[in-house]
Amino acid sequence: MQPGFVVPWYATGFRGDAFEAALQEIAPVSLRYGATSWFIWRAHDDRYRFQLYCLFEDHTDFEQYWYGPEFSDWRAVYSSYYQVPVVYAPVRLVASGHVGQEANGNGGAVSPARAEP
Repeated sequence: MQPGFVVPWYATGFRGDAFEAALQEIAPVSLRYGATSWFIWRAHDDRYRFQLYCLFEDHTDFEQYWYGPEFSDWRAVYSSYYQVPVVYAPVRLVASGHVGQEANGNGGAVSPARAEP
């Protein structure tokens, strides 16, 4: 399936909510650089832990996004909102599924109906 990148972030004290909003500013910019989708995850057990996932066809496109002017300016503005170092890692989406009109590829014979208790 599709290659991508994950960027683990850890917000600084009392800035979790503000950092969440800041990530929502920069994540959609990835689409301008060739990403097919992006996701931001925030942990429930640690409200300062975030992960940004971006799916790109090409590693070079991700690097252009990461080192591009928008992300560089964003990191300068929000540098006190997260802890450093920030190191991204390449990942590969191996499977996914969802319920909806285009819900093909959900494991074959798996029904999207809710399980009975």
